[in-house]
Amino acid sequence: LSLTFLGCTSISTDDLIDAQPLPTVVTYNEVKAIINNNCISCHSNPPKNGAPIPLTTYSEVKTAVENSSLLDRIANQAGESGAMPAGGPRLPQNQIEQMIQWLSDGLLEQ
Repeated sequence: LSLTFLGCTSISTDDLIDAQPLPTVVTYNEVKAIINNNCISCHSNPPKNGAPIPLTTYSEVKTAVENSSLLDRIANQAGESGAMPAGGPRLPQNQIEQMIQWLSDGLLEQ
């Protein structure tokens, strides 16, 4: 009887590996890098060059996403009214998608 059970065991790690990658959750840490590299020159505290709000803290960026159409502005094509960064090239699509995913993931700080 014990030989029957031993013959049925599997010593393969393939069964333990999930073929699907785990979803990535975007937090403010990723968003902060995007903001710092593309927005802080105008959206500092105090704001410069006519920027209406600072984007220097988690709460400021979160509020801008929730109440100030930040995602719409960065998704606009360069040259469109309200497009950000102002006067610069449009953000790369992967960075825009990270920002959108941050919202979808619940605007997590960490």
